[in-house]
Amino acid sequence: MATLTRPGAASAPKPRTDGLLAILGSIPLALVFLTLVLTPLALTLVLSFRPFDYNAGILPGHTFEHYLAVVTDSYFLEIFWRTFWIAAVTTLICVLIGAPEAYILSRMGKPWRSIFLLVVLSPLLISLVVRAFGWSMLLGPGGAIGRAAEALGLGPLLYTPTAVIIGLVHVMLPFMVIPVWTSLQKLDPTVEHAALSLNASRLQTLLRIVLPQAMPGILSGSLIVFGLSASSFAIPALLGGRRLKMVATVVYDEFLTELNWPMGAAIAIVLLVVNVVIMMAYNRVVERSYRRSLG
Repeated sequence: MATLTRPGAASAPKPRTDGLLAILGSIPLALVFLTLVLTPLALTLVLSFRPFDYNAGILPGHTFEHYLAVVTDSYFLEIFWRTFWIAAVTTLICVLIGAPEAYILSRMGKPWRSIFLLVVLSPLLISLVVRAFGWSMLLGPGGAIGRAAEALGLGPLLYTPTAVIIGLVHVMLPFMVIPVWTSLQKLDPTVEHAALSLNASRLQTLLRIVLPQAMPGILSGSLIVFGLSASSFAIPALLGGRRLKMVATVVYDEFLTELNWPMGAAIAIVLLVVNVVIMMAYNRVVERSYRRSLG
């Protein structure tokens, strides 16, 4: 007499096997992440607590002196304030330019969409240093933009916060356009047409239909742009000069000019922590407003 078995009884252990394979498959990626990200970060954190003497170099032991100097010295506080307000202005400008650009890009036909998408991504195909030098020539006293600014009475642009913001916006704009454009790919154009057919204005359609759909992309793009702008080195160094210090350039100076590696490590850790706190707070505020708009 044949024994009846339940369908799928033989394949019951499969999920356990699949889970084991997933764990084994993630081990190489975890090792790469541990080696390339967490280990250097942990070593930098340990280095930031080491005492330093300009005559003897890095000394054994532990101290909080470097962190106290960073959070109490007005010199460092001013640099951190300058870094974060420049990053915030850069992010705001990228949102104001990148979100409409992504919306227009999402509504283009196939041939033109590919062309303009390539135009948007083209800055990423050129070296960051080359772009920074190009802007330094344009914004300098002999450049077209520099001469126009002086003719309008705006004064020199090079080695000012304005020059740094212009360079950062040019570099970071693709990181805003692409996430917003990806979010808008989920929006069916017929939904907009339906809203317009129900006597909704173009502004109402953009605010109540397009903007909520674009908000996840704006959020992710803003976080990327702000984080990269706050930690940027090449643009502030080349367009801001030696007098306009930002956090990344100060870290560079502490490591390679002052040779005070523990102080440079402490500044880098403080930048990382403040950056994470600001980004998490921003993420929470935007997500709350987004949920309210949907509700």
